[in-house]
Amino acid sequence: MSAVLHNAPEPLPANRQALALEGFFSIIRHWGADNDTARKILGAPPERTFYAWKKAEGLRLSDDTMRRIGYVAGIWKALQIVYSNADQADGWVNRPNSFFGGQTPLQRMAAGDVTDLAAVRSYIDAARGPWS
Repeated sequence: MSAVLHNAPEPLPANRQALALEGFFSIIRHWGADNDTARKILGAPPERTFYAWKKAEGLRLSDDTMRRIGYVAGIWKALQIVYSNADQADGWVNRPNSFFGGQTPLQRMAAGDVTDLAAVRSYIDAARGPWS
């Protein structure tokens, strides 16, 4: 029996990472989140790295960072489906929610762990179910 070695997936090209970050920061602006919150959602990269990302410089995103951006994009898209009004969709993340212990979904997303993003994504996906 021989072992099959799998190569690690190739990292995304820098231009795709730049587009992912551009989309992330656009969503964060729509949600009215500050830099501290955005940084926490991205996994708390060093400040220097975070601000380089905002300027689209030094783009080397880890798989974890890309996963976090993917969750944010999925949450944003699901909210656009659930709410016909973009302002309502964007405002949802800033309204306290009993499912998250009275926190806003944005506070939950910024709690630090990628599972916090997954929890918000699962919640909104469940709400979206009838529209899927």
